[in-house]
This record gives sequence, structure tokens and C-alpha cells, in this order.
Amino acid sequence: MAARRHLPFPLVIICLVLIRGYSNLPTTSQMAGTNPMRPLTPTEDYFDYEDRYTHAVPSTVTPYGGTSDKCKYNPCLESQTPCADLAASSGCTCRGSTLHNQLPLAPELKSVSWNGSEVVLQWCAPYSYVTGYKVTVVGEDKQMFGKDRRSGGVGDVDTIAEVCVVAVNDVGNSTPSCLTYQPSDRSLPLKAGLIGGALGFLLLLLLAVLLWRHKRQRKQEASISMHDTAETE
Repeated sequence: MAARRHLPFPLVIICLVLIRGYSNLPTTSQMAGTNPMRPLTPTEDYFDYEDRYTHAVPSTVTPYGGTSDKCKYNPCLESQTPCADLAASSGCTCRGSTLHNQLPLAPELKSVSWNGSEVVLQWCAPYSYVTGYKVTVVGEDKQMFGKDRRSGGVGDVDTIAEVCVVAVNDVGNSTPSCLTYQPSDRSLPLKAGLIGGALGFLLLLLLAVLLWRHKRQRKQEASISMHDTAETE
């Protein structure tokens, strides 16, 4: 009976030791912030370490380094430095572009007009790898232009026609971008010139007639004056 009365005391001591050991272990949230490859120093606080290594937001950088400003590149202007070169030199960012092993996107045909000697097109480049541009008139190839061109003439088009431009690379051609060209009355300037010339000629003729009549009148007046003078004498 005495043994049974003293038996629970050692068990109580063992339980207290186990509870104290578990209380000294780090919590789950503390363990989540630790680096398994780097043990904490005795003076380092768990929460300081977690804030420094797990909650820091990395800064956004471009593939070429530098800032993430957009490159000053206009796809509608000729003789520009390629956007990729601008990005490599200044760290700016370009709009996403298709690769050299993909068909190019379609360019944007802005206008088709008569400039006095031929039909001229203006277009904007697609954000794609391009080696040149091909212009067609009514489905027939008309002209080829280099990758840096954004405009070009295709000669005389004397009827209403669909004019298109496509971007070209080693894979193939893009879908066409088209506008309908409607020729104006090109004889109008000639007619205006002929009418203006005729009016000018009539004006000169009228001035000549008036001058002739003025001179004739003066001669008549001079003749009458001399006749009157002779009769008086």
C-alpha cells in the first residue's frame, strides 16, 4: 500500500519535464520563416529573420537591366532604330513581338492617295520580325519594299482598285491590310489651267482693244483741233 501511495509522484515529474521540453520548441509559423540551410544565431530574433527573407518584395527589372519605361519607338515612322536595339542600349521595354520563326502580324495600311505623279501608300509596321513589305494591287504583286520602309509608290492606278500591303519574313506572309483606291479626275487641273489661260488671253485682248480705241480717239481729237485752227486763220 505504501508503494502504491508513492508511485504517482515520479510520473508527475516525468510529465512536467516533457511538457517543458515541448514548450521550448519553435512554433509552426516560426519554422516556416527559417532557412533550413542557415541556422539562426543565438541573438537573432525569429520574426526579424522572417520579415527580412520571406516578406521582402523583389524589385521589377527588365531582361536588359535598367528601368521599365516604354521605348520611344513609333512603328509608323521610317528610318528608326529597332525597338530591340533601344531596349538593349537603354533598358526600356518594347511591346511584345512575334519571333523570327513565326508568321508576322499584319501591318496597318493608313492611306492610299495620288501625289501628282503616282499612287503612294503609307503603313505602320507590326510588332513582328519582318524582312520586307509587299504591295499588291487587285491581287497582283506590284512592289517590294525594305523592312525600314513605311511608305512607297506603286505607279499609276487609273481605276478603282483594292490596294494591300503584307509583312514578309522567312516563314511567309502576313494577312493583308487593304484599302480601296478611288482615282480622282486628274484632268481637272488641266481644265482649270486651260480656262485660266483663256480668261487671261481675253483680258489681254480687251486691254489691247481699249488701248487702240483710246489712241484712235486721241488722233481724231487732234485732227479736229488742227482743222479748227486752220479755219480760224
